[in-house]
Amino acid sequence: MTTPSADPAATPATALIADLVTAVDHVGIAVPDLDAAKKWYEDHLGFVTLHQETNAEQGVEEAMIGPAGADASGAAVIQLLAPLNEESTIAKFIARSGPGLQQLAVRVTDVDAVTERLTGAGIRVLYPAPKRGTADSRINFVHPKDAGGVLLELVEPAAHNVGH
Repeated sequence: MTTPSADPAATPATALIADLVTAVDHVGIAVPDLDAAKKWYEDHLGFVTLHQETNAEQGVEEAMIGPAGADASGAAVIQLLAPLNEESTIAKFIARSGPGLQQLAVRVTDVDAVTERLTGAGIRVLYPAPKRGTADSRINFVHPKDAGGVLLELVEPAAHNVGH
């Protein structure tokens, strides 16, 4: 394993943000029917709904699910995302790819700083400024073409909800 160079310009972007990324936050799964998906995970894995909300700006009804107590422990959970209408990004994803894994989210301490460091290294993000995410978190996304084909979400939890 190599250590980062003392010259920040010569240091890979990954080394520069390691101090800001704390965990895998959640995996997002696009589903056509939120209630049916929640029931499947409850019946087969015993998962419970930890949080549910409508995010009109993102065009989704979403539910964070996992084992009981997962949100309090800060452990990674599953985010089920159902489209609110046919124009939403999730509806288009389902139409193009079918239901399934839509994104991987990492928890960060400062989404602005991570975005600045990534864009400074030539990595594209989807939004010029963070948007509101689940439970008042602040989010941005790394473009899939710059993240090995994965839509990578950057999640800065709201101060009142550090686990999720």
